[in-house]
Amino acid sequence: MKFLHPVDSKIWQGRIDDTTNFDAFRWHQWIRTIDLNNDEIVDGPLNICFVGFCCDQGVERNKGRTGASKGPNSIRKEMSNLPCQFDSQVKLFDAGNILVSGRSLEEAQDSLSVVVDKMLSLNMFPVVLGGGHEIAFGHYKGLRRYLDPDKKLGIINFDAHLDIRPYPNGGSSGTMFRQIYDMCQEEAIDYGYFCIGVQKRSNTVALFKSAKEMTAEYILAKDMFVTDSMMRIKKLNRFITKHDQIYMTICADVFSAAYAPGVSASQAIGLEPEQVLELIKYIIESNKVISFDIAEVSPRFDHDKVTSNLAAVLIFAVVNSLAGMKNLQIDIE
Repeated sequence: MKFLHPVDSKIWQGRIDDTTNFDAFRWHQWIRTIDLNNDEIVDGPLNICFVGFCCDQGVERNKGRTGASKGPNSIRKEMSNLPCQFDSQVKLFDAGNILVSGRSLEEAQDSLSVVVDKMLSLNMFPVVLGGGHEIAFGHYKGLRRYLDPDKKLGIINFDAHLDIRPYPNGGSSGTMFRQIYDMCQEEAIDYGYFCIGVQKRSNTVALFKSAKEMTAEYILAKDMFVTDSMMRIKKLNRFITKHDQIYMTICADVFSAAYAPGVSASQAIGLEPEQVLELIKYIIESNKVISFDIAEVSPRFDHDKVTSNLAAVLIFAVVNSLAGMKNLQIDIE
């Protein structure tokens, strides 16, 4: 785990209303660093562990605007002041950042796979902070390292792009789900991919044809606004039902630039946060979600930390929804 670097303690700081009353705590008061070289299993019903993937080599290879390597710490700063609206049995941990300076993208993805596997083996729920969406290939490989081969692992991706491009010159932030498909074909294991928020203008006809050949499923961004919501839920539910576990990933470029300007490829017309939040909660209620990540938050292009703040809000929803599934969420209504 030499590739893991602790986060500067100044990152997790914020307002303090009380030092003894947990009901007044914010995340920066509750989070603890953790050394993943330690093999001691963490006790408790829900242990959330953050790790940063400080990489945008995949974005660079994909001819995108780099800057997402700074995303993890920017997201942490926005999470710091979030209130602890869960029971004190819920624990928050920070495992540090995976840095990639002087290393290849493939090495960084392999490192991430080791970290994800270790988190799960220590009874922790991984929340990976990106970084480019090349995060997905390393994350998935880590889940596969941990799970039995016969477990059907489905991917639910919120993204404007299908990210199933060919990769004759190596993987990038636009190839991960084809790489995963090829890996599944080679190992004769189930491949399940569902992408929500796909933009026609951001994907070629060839990519849509490839999605059909790969049996990948998707919902177009335009249909998120005009299609009956129950139809979307039914389609999503059929996918969830077919799989034993779900890996949920969000590329911040799925949102309209009004909500997420700080991304590699911004969308003039994208999804609205409320749409995604509703589906996040529904997916987690399946009790099958095994891990989560958010990618392509790029502070370089952000305005007033809007995109980093949105990422924090999404993570807040994930953590509280997981707590709710275990009756560990504090009811304030």
